[in-house]
Amino acid sequence: MSLLKVDHLSVSFVTRNGTNQAVDDVSFAVEPRQITAIIGESGSGKSVSCYAMLGLVPSPPGRIDGGSAVFQGQDLLSLSESELRAIRGRDIAMIFQDPMTCLNPFMRIGDQLIEPLTLHRGLDKKSAQARATELLDEVGIRDPQGAMRAFPHEFSGGMRQRVMIAMALINEPKLLIADEPTTALDVTIQAQILKLIADLQHKRDIGVLLISHDLAVVSDIADQIVVMEQGKVVEQGSPQAIFDNAKHPYTRKLLAAIPSGQKIADADAVAADPLIRIHQLKTWFTPNEGAEPVKAVDDVSLEIHRGEVLGLVGESGSGKSTLGRSLLRLVPLTAGQIDFDGTTLSALQGKTLKQFRHRMQMIFQDPYASLNPRMTVYDTLAEPLLQHNLVSKAGLDQAIRELMDNVGLAQAFVRKYPHEFSGGQRQRIAIGRALATRPEFIVADEPVSALDVTIQAQILDLLADLTKEYGLTMLFISHDLAVIRQIADRIAVMYHGKLVEEGPTAQVFDSPSADYTRSLLAAIPGAHAA
Repeated sequence: MSLLKVDHLSVSFVTRNGTNQAVDDVSFAVEPRQITAIIGESGSGKSVSCYAMLGLVPSPPGRIDGGSAVFQGQDLLSLSESELRAIRGRDIAMIFQDPMTCLNPFMRIGDQLIEPLTLHRGLDKKSAQARATELLDEVGIRDPQGAMRAFPHEFSGGMRQRVMIAMALINEPKLLIADEPTTALDVTIQAQILKLIADLQHKRDIGVLLISHDLAVVSDIADQIVVMEQGKVVEQGSPQAIFDNAKHPYTRKLLAAIPSGQKIADADAVAADPLIRIHQLKTWFTPNEGAEPVKAVDDVSLEIHRGEVLGLVGESGSGKSTLGRSLLRLVPLTAGQIDFDGTTLSALQGKTLKQFRHRMQMIFQDPYASLNPRMTVYDTLAEPLLQHNLVSKAGLDQAIRELMDNVGLAQAFVRKYPHEFSGGQRQRIAIGRALATRPEFIVADEPVSALDVTIQAQILDLLADLTKEYGLTMLFISHDLAVIRQIADRIAVMYHGKLVEEGPTAQVFDSPSADYTRSLLAAIPGAHAA
């Protein structure tokens, strides 16, 4: 008998523009002691399906049009809110995508773990503290007693996700729902979290429903895969059946989008004179007066050749983003020298530096945060053109429309605002803005980390095409070696602020010299997907 059986579930949202069918006649099951993964792009209905059966879809505008979700003999869709509240967190627990938005920033970790134990199990405070500390240890928190006293902001993304897993497991649920639990995490942390979920599933004998947009991520741990597209289940089966013999075109599209190729290095680019020379660069930060400095970039020397894509990899905190920002003079330098095409960039100040900036631009990780929500696409693209006097007002319209064409945005969108676009479209706007000044050098900082695998593939193809078309030199920063392998001519690896390895892409992948690089390679998800 299935632990959870969903039959013919339909969910819609009523909007001003009509009714949107978010989930359309969906059926799937989660078996005891197994992991079922629901796969699909953003908007496919996978999260809404799970939220609906737990009574977490707001009504209005959401409504359940039909179907059933039977959990241990009870149809969750027929239960009252008070009955569902008793099940949520006790029998069915959920791990959400972004732990920082789910954890109370004003409460210590210990208090947030103790609360469900006292609420659902009636434990006294001392017993609850002991249980919470034990569980933090189980999910891999190194100092569980210290963690009990800490606040969420004191933890890294991976550690916060471990806390969320501990919170989900604290009442020993029978079903664990994990909604994109590894999105935007480092590849090594991602591997750790997936392994942790799989280990806990076996140890605790629970069923797991894992939601993801990335087939590669779930390939190694799922027992069953359900593929959703536009609210419908289009295919389901074992990982072997899905990866070896996918029947639906959409499934095949998802598989094709998994980064698996290796760029053939441009010999001319690699052999070209360096556009940028970095010599013994240091960028240190002192968090508090008298405190030891954080050595974000520590004595890094590096060359970036004209026309090449240099992939910069490493975990969060390795210093890769700080290095990129240091090259663009967006953070103060502590020591060292940066030469850009014969100009000592590290010595420029004020107006001279500002005038130089049109030659170098940045694409940020989160396009929504980097775009002004009050500016239309037109205004966003016009600003750098006018700031640097690169086009007359008479030629502005034409320049903007050309930029939109180059990054694959319909000209009809020119008067829309950032919130009216998808994540992939917003990233195209950010790329267009970076290209507006016709730069020679671009720093792309995790530009695809939070995108669906298919949108990620589109953006990677776009950047590769634009690099050739514009003759760009690029520093492409990522924690994902599979992505780097596809786009980079050479790879540089950072660890704790230092450069630990550098070389052609094929060399780094085939014969890495540093232990840290080997650990990154080992953590690439999707052995079945390769």
